[in-house]
Amino acid sequence: MDRRLEQFERLLDIMDELREKCPWDKKQTLESLRHLTIEETYELADAILDNDLEEVKKELGDILLHIVFYAKIGSEKKAFDIGDVAEGICEKLIHRHPHIYGDVEVADEEEVKRNWEKLKLKEGKTSVLEGVPKSLPAMIKATRIQEKARGVGFDWDNQEQVWDKVKEELGELKVEIDKGAEQKAIEDEFGDVLFSMINYARFVDVDPEMALERTNKKFIQRFQYLESQSKKDGKELSDMTLVEMDEYWNAAKRLS
Repeated sequence: MDRRLEQFERLLDIMDELREKCPWDKKQTLESLRHLTIEETYELADAILDNDLEEVKKELGDILLHIVFYAKIGSEKKAFDIGDVAEGICEKLIHRHPHIYGDVEVADEEEVKRNWEKLKLKEGKTSVLEGVPKSLPAMIKATRIQEKARGVGFDWDNQEQVWDKVKEELGELKVEIDKGAEQKAIEDEFGDVLFSMINYARFVDVDPEMALERTNKKFIQRFQYLESQSKKDGKELSDMTLVEMDEYWNAAKRLS
C-alpha cells in the first residue's frame, strides 16, 4: 500500500478509537471544535510566515486531525463521512478545471480565475461575493472581495490608477478630520483609505495581511529589545524620554 494511504488509514483508525474511548474526544461536537480549528489555522499561518517547514508539517497534521474529526462526527450523524468529503472536493476540482479535464483552453492564471467565478455562478450562486465568509478578518475579507470582483472583470486597468485612488481617499480623510467631522464620517473615510491600500497591494503583488503581520513581528522584536536593554541599563520606560527610547529603537533596527 502507498505510504500516504497507509498513514491516512492509520489516522482514521486512531480517530475511531479516540472517539470511542477518550473522555475528551467523546465530548466534542462540531461547535466545540470550531474555535480550536480557527486557532490551529492561525498557528499554521504563523509557521508559514516564519518559513519554518518543520512547524508547517506539524500544524498541517493538527488541521488534518480536525478534518478527520469533523468527518467522524458527520458519519455518526449519518450526514457524511471522510469519503464523501474527499469525493466532493474531487468532483468540484474536476468541474472547475475544464482546461485540465475538458476541452476549454486558457491563456493564463487570470483567465483560470475568471472561468472559476463564472462556473460558480452557474452552480447556483447569485453573486460572486457569496463565497467570502462573513467572519473573515476585515483585511483578508477586503482582499478576497477585490479578488473575486477582479475575477469577473470589475477592476482597475493599472496600478497608477489605484495609487491615484489611494491619494484621493487620503485627501478625503484629511478633509473630514480638519473640519472636525463626526467620528462615523472619519471612520468611513479611514475605511476607504484602508480598502484602497489593500487594492493597491494587489497591483504590486503584496499580500497585505502578511505584510502587516511582518511589520507587527518586527515592531514586537524591536520593542522587546528596547524593554530588555533599557532594563539592563537600570532604566524604566515610564521614566525615559522619547529621545532616549529612540536610541534603543535605532539600535534594535540595526540588529534586525
